[in-house]
Amino acid sequence: MPSVPAIDVHAHVAVPEVDAFLEGQPGLARQRGVDAATLGPASLQLNLQQLSGLGAKLTDLDLRLTAMDAARVDVQAVSAVPLPHAWADRDLAARIVAASNASVAAFCAKDPRRLVPIGTVSLQHPDLAVRQLESAVDDHGIRGVQISTSAGPGRELDDPSLEDFWAAAAALDTAVLIHPWGCTLGERLNAYYLFNSVGNPTETALALSRILFSGVLERNPRLRIWSAHGGGYLASYVVRADHAWAARGDAHTTAEPPSALLRRTFVDSLVYTPEQLRHLVGVMGAGQVTLGSDYPFDMGVEDPVDRLEAAGFDVATTEGIRGGNAARLLGLATSGADW
Repeated sequence: MPSVPAIDVHAHVAVPEVDAFLEGQPGLARQRGVDAATLGPASLQLNLQQLSGLGAKLTDLDLRLTAMDAARVDVQAVSAVPLPHAWADRDLAARIVAASNASVAAFCAKDPRRLVPIGTVSLQHPDLAVRQLESAVDDHGIRGVQISTSAGPGRELDDPSLEDFWAAAAALDTAVLIHPWGCTLGERLNAYYLFNSVGNPTETALALSRILFSGVLERNPRLRIWSAHGGGYLASYVVRADHAWAARGDAHTTAEPPSALLRRTFVDSLVYTPEQLRHLVGVMGAGQVTLGSDYPFDMGVEDPVDRLEAAGFDVATTEGIRGGNAARLLGLATSGADW
């Protein structure tokens, strides 16, 4: 029998309260316009069709627990469906985050043994984001916060204005989960669902690269950063970043090379095939990969435990990815639990 529960760190829940008061906001209309242009008409139409069928899975607890049981997942870390709101002013951003965090926490409180809440913050307002992080932890017991791959137009994740946020996350021992939404390549991605299949891993690789080269992790050694979809493209070609670090003064910005710093972060196992998962573990290390399904979206998988077992790792590696690494990432107690 497994010694730890299977913990899926990558799963989503809808937040209808936020959706309701955002309707009619000019910023939301502009964001939807950008997304529509980047997706292209075919992908946009299919997404809208699918969303109508996903509503119950994103809100119904029983459907979620049934799916978890079928997937042999004991615990889900649940975050809101990614909603870009970098356009929101301070007042609206505060309302979005407060409602979202309260809603996610309330949903997870329906079955706290199996559901762990992941909150959000408004990085476009860095000082507000620090207070939101503190409130998420103190008021809702949130174990981590989900952010996007930038803090908004003109502010990347290595921006000096975010130093207090990274320091607060480290001090509070709270994980930061990087989850992309589309890509800033715009209409070049407007066919074949490149918005997601190319855009998401590209954005994640860029965001992680900015964090690694900027020294954020060296300045905050306790900081725990996790990224979705296996860390995007970076884990597949981090050796090029290492070469730049070694060959060029403008890239030699840290004491350790990018690949070593990448291995301080966590990623999920959502890379689809046993071969790709074995490669990911070889790059990241066996202790830095967590289970991930992206429930309930079509770019996710319904059998993350089966796919992990198909990779043929030794028992210790399998158990770590199955749940032990996620427990470290989120600070979850698993010893003595009856799973």
